[in-house]
Amino acid sequence: MITIQTYPLGPIQTNCYVLIDDATKKAIVVDPGDEGDKIVQLIKDLNVEVEAVLLTHAHFDHIGAVDAVRDAFDVPVYIHEIEKEWLGNPALNGSGKYAQLPDVINREADYHLTDETELNIGPFHFKLYHTPGHSPGSVTYHLENHDVAFVGDVIFRQSIGRTDLVGGSMETLLKSIHEHILTMDETTILYPGHGPVTTPEMEQDDNPFLNGF
Repeated sequence: MITIQTYPLGPIQTNCYVLIDDATKKAIVVDPGDEGDKIVQLIKDLNVEVEAVLLTHAHFDHIGAVDAVRDAFDVPVYIHEIEKEWLGNPALNGSGKYAQLPDVINREADYHLTDETELNIGPFHFKLYHTPGHSPGSVTYHLENHDVAFVGDVIFRQSIGRTDLVGGSMETLLKSIHEHILTMDETTILYPGHGPVTTPEMEQDDNPFLNGF
């Protein structure tokens, strides 16, 4: 069994997820977006052994606490190689676009995902899908044996990710959703970067952006 803790963090309330294997108490952190001290303490309170940080993509609101978590638990960070320069570049990760926000600058990730279709970390076995459109290096992490997937900003409940940022494309995003998200088992729980969980079935039926696609 697994437990998934959800922590909305930062000014845009980006969902940070802590995925815990109940048997071993090993954990994965997905998208530590902001409030580094807070998320580190929340994770420590869970009394788990963190194995890695997985990034769905490198927009500033998903990466603001990467170095804080990485350093606190001495774990590697994974990101798609297309966005390997984004962690330390405010012009690419979007933080430089907003004068009211500090520039987000992190060290380079430890592992750059390329054409991998699977990822094994401790007790966790992920299927990987490259799902560009919102950003060129967006990755969906699918725990098929638990019927859950972490989709970042590719799709939300009754909405989809914006495509007006660096490397965004509506056509590409809809293709990613059609080929990789809606083809999952219809009851798979999708954990998005913002807002509540959803499922492929719900989005196929009710998402106005997907009508007719």
